Amino acid sequence: MSNYKQLTYEQRCQIEVLKKSGMTQQEIADTIEISQSTISRELKRNSGQRGYRHKQAQCKTDERRHSAAKTIKMDDSMIERVELKLREKWSPEQISGWLFEEQSERLSHERIYQHIWADKQAGGELYTHLRRQGKKYQKRSNGKRSRGQIRNRVGIEERPAVVDEKSRIGDWEIDTVIGKGHSGALVTIVERVTQFTLVANVPNKSAEVVTAATIALLKPYQGALHTITADNGKEFAYHEELTTELGAAVYFARPCHSWERGLNENTNGLLRQYWPKSTNFKQVTDKEVAATVTQLNQRPRKTLGFITPEVSMQNHMAAQAV
Repeated sequence: MSNYKQLTYEQRCQIEVLKKSGMTQQEIADTIEISQSTISRELKRNSGQRGYRHKQAQCKTDERRHSAAKTIKMDDSMIERVELKLREKWSPEQISGWLFEEQSERLSHERIYQHIWADKQAGGELYTHLRRQGKKYQKRSNGKRSRGQIRNRVGIEERPAVVDEKSRIGDWEIDTVIGKGHSGALVTIVERVTQFTLVANVPNKSAEVVTAATIALLKPYQGALHTITADNGKEFAYHEELTTELGAAVYFARPCHSWERGLNENTNGLLRQYWPKSTNFKQVTDKEVAATVTQLNQRPRKTLGFITPEVSMQNHMAAQAV
C-alpha cells in the first residue's frame, strides 16, 4: 500500500524557502522528512517560468484536484490497455501511475492485481507476466563464499558519500547474469538515479570479455559517468582498465552484501522475467537483447515520478551537451 500523502501548504512554503537557500532536493527532503522523489515531482509539476513559488504550486495542485478524473471502472477499453502493458512486463503500480500521469485516469494498482488473480482463476496467463508471479521472495543464504581476491580492489567503504545520497547522475552498478550451464551471459549496468539500464550479451564472463563489453556500453555515456560499483566476481578483475578507459573509479561491494548494489539486483530480476534461469544466452540474439532493454528503459518508474529512465537520461545528456 502506498504511503504517499499530498503536500500541505506549509510544506510548500518550506520547499520554496529551502530551495532558495541553495539546498539540494535530498537535503530539502531530509529537512521536511519526506521522500526525495516527492520533492522532485513537486518541483517538476508545480514550477513556473519564475521557478518554484509556494502560492503558485498550491493553485496548480488545487486546479488539478478539481479537474481530476474520477475513479473509473475497468471497461473493455481499459482492460485492453492494462493487459497490453502487463504483457510488456509493466508492474500494476507502473500501469496505475502511467494511466494517471499520462491519461488522467485513476485506476489503483490493487484493482489491477484483482483483475490478474481473477484471470488466473479462470485459467488465464496474465500472472505469468508479473515479476514474481505470486511466489514468495526467497532470501539468499548468509553462508560465506570465497571468490578469490581481486588485485588493487577498492572497497565500497571508500566510495564518496555523494553516491549514497543519489544527488547526482553518473554512478552506476554492474553485474553479470549467467545462462544455464554457463551458456553465455549478460553484462548488466544500471545508473543509480535515472535507473537507465545497459545490457550486453557476451559468450562468457571472463574478465577480458566483460571488460571490453563494459567499455563499449559506457563510452557513449561518459558525460554521465563518475563511479562504477561491482560485486567481487573475478569478471571484474580488470577494474583498473575500466578506470583508465572510462575515467570512472570502480568500487567493490562487501561479500554477501547484495543490497549495496540493490538497484542492479532488482534490474537483474526484471531481466529474468524475459530470460529465466533455464535460458541459454548463446541462443539469444543481440536484437532481442536490445528490444528488451528498450522496453525496460521505457517503463515509467514510481521513484522518478512515473517518468521513464530513457527520458531521464536523455534530459541529462542533453543538458551536458549545452
